Amino acid sequence: MNPTVSPAHGAESSPLGKPADYCDTYSPGLLFPIARQIKRDEIGILPGRLPFVGEDLWNAYELSWLNPRGKPVVALASFRVPADSPRLIESKSLKLYLNSCNQTRFDSVDVVRATFVRDLSEAAGAPVAVEIQPLGAGPVRVIAPPPGESLDGLDIDIDTYQPCADFLSAASGGVEVSETLHSHLLKSNCLVTGQPDWGCIVVRYTGPAIDRAGLLRYIVSFRKHNEFHEQCVERVFCDIMQRCKPRDLAVWARYTRRGGLDINPFRSTGRFLAPENDAEVRQ
Repeated sequence: MNPTVSPAHGAESSPLGKPADYCDTYSPGLLFPIARQIKRDEIGILPGRLPFVGEDLWNAYELSWLNPRGKPVVALASFRVPADSPRLIESKSLKLYLNSCNQTRFDSVDVVRATFVRDLSEAAGAPVAVEIQPLGAGPVRVIAPPPGESLDGLDIDIDTYQPCADFLSAASGGVEVSETLHSHLLKSNCLVTGQPDWGCIVVRYTGPAIDRAGLLRYIVSFRKHNEFHEQCVERVFCDIMQRCKPRDLAVWARYTRRGGLDINPFRSTGRFLAPENDAEVRQ
């Protein structure tokens, strides 16, 4: 499966923002992959030269299919798409794909999992990890506060609502700190529809102390910016690396769900591991 590519952002032919018929019969062709490199070119990431490792963790809350006797099964699912995959998967197409299983009979949960692994991996161009938890098995969803210190109590003036890396700076003098900071004030907009995307963002780093007021102004500056979740996190990562020069850095965001899906991108220089799949309170 090859992504549709255009000079703009690659999603022009996707189902996002367009009326779509509800298909309840298994249809892997509904998946719409988008080349990551199109937007990475904008932030100076060269092909084959990723400055980070990481993943896009998706949680699906509206998943159902029929067992061999026609009885519905309902489940939660998570999908882990590696950041080095050549393509991301457009979210509405994933929703439509999952809904196409609603009236499809599968022999077992393992068959459903294997089907998703095959289809999502083909769409992304890299192995996608899939976990499925039928509700009958009693899965537990952990809700936990983000780690580290909150920036949101800073008493500052803000008047810029498009990404401005000039707000970012770090102390000079060679003294390193290690800290984790977070903010619930992240808001960006869908690249295609302009609809709001709400999230919590976490920045963990070792290096010169980052100016906290500037970091919060920078995070809020995404408020009127149109970009997919994965692309926003990569932009934040690259801007902090360029402007603040940390030795180690991890950036991740937990976005609230839309269409029964939440997306949680994680990018790291490698020292910091991906966090647990704990829900932010708004998820």
